[in-house]
Amino acid sequence: MNEADHDVVVIGGGQAGLAVAYYLRRAGIDFLVLDAEDRPGGAWLHAWASLRLFSPATYSSLPGWPMPPSRSDGFPTRDEVIDYLTRYEQRYAFPIERSCHVETVERDGEQLCLRLSDGRTFTARAVVSATGTWSAPYIPDDPGRELFSGVQLHSAEYRSPIPFAGKRVLVVGGGNSGAQILAEVSAVAETVWVTMKDPVFLPDDVDGRVLFERASARGDFDPASTTTLGDIVMVPPVKEARDRGVLKSVRPFVRFTTDGVVWADGTETHVDAVLWCTGFRPATGHLRSLGVVGSDGRIEVVDQRAVEEPRLWLQGYGNWTGAASATLIGAGRTARELAPCIKAALQMPASFI
Repeated sequence: MNEADHDVVVIGGGQAGLAVAYYLRRAGIDFLVLDAEDRPGGAWLHAWASLRLFSPATYSSLPGWPMPPSRSDGFPTRDEVIDYLTRYEQRYAFPIERSCHVETVERDGEQLCLRLSDGRTFTARAVVSATGTWSAPYIPDDPGRELFSGVQLHSAEYRSPIPFAGKRVLVVGGGNSGAQILAEVSAVAETVWVTMKDPVFLPDDVDGRVLFERASARGDFDPASTTTLGDIVMVPPVKEARDRGVLKSVRPFVRFTTDGVVWADGTETHVDAVLWCTGFRPATGHLRSLGVVGSDGRIEVVDQRAVEEPRLWLQGYGNWTGAASATLIGAGRTARELAPCIKAALQMPASFI
């Protein structure tokens, strides 16, 4: 049988993939990272311009090299995160190939074969999938949504409030993304914030760092959750929106009309646009040929290793692949635990599969 091209191929060169690369190198493992983007930055390349982290830079770092302090007010911006990831990748000179879109991963005897959209293939003794969730936005199938003639945009596609100036906009979703997008859109448009329940706002002096430490100490991360911290951190733009009195939400509408929505009491509201801040699903379509992906995009794992395909490991998709693994700090912690497990598996005979 031919030898595999690499011991490990990592799919995804964002924060989760870079964290894995760091620890694979420390473990002395031969690996290659395949990234679909044309430049460093991962999912942050697709975020809206004003997006802020909700933890300080010193608590949003990948292993080995701290993120420099933010030049603004302690909460790093999207561009600062992209700059950090770019320089982090350059600092360690990881073997990364771009732009490589992995269409499918297939079994090939004792190896796994990765087929790219450009026709190339790579084989590996083990694969780490670290594609995250950003490319799999979730929009609920609310009644009549297909009838609505206005603009519908998921937070994954949102870039700036400018197109919504002077319009009436529904912002749907009560997490940190919903609050931050509401904050800036409400400055130029009439907004209605729709959430399943009243949002929970943290005290001004509590940020994601404090939340992460408290939850880690209690060990109470919900493994069924894709996100990590649901309560809203009062970053500066959200504080400013609070001062304007716009951080008030209403319960969901019951259906769409062609030009608006109908509420539970039967009243109708004209709406020009709906911004869906309703989260994401795991971007695992490239793994479906292995027969391990559930209807919700998730894969059954034990310690980040796929139960039904032991040569496959998952990193950075949310709490089900490790506590807070979809955050910068969490990606490093879960990667640190992952690398020794992969090394031990590679040292076993091929029959361990």
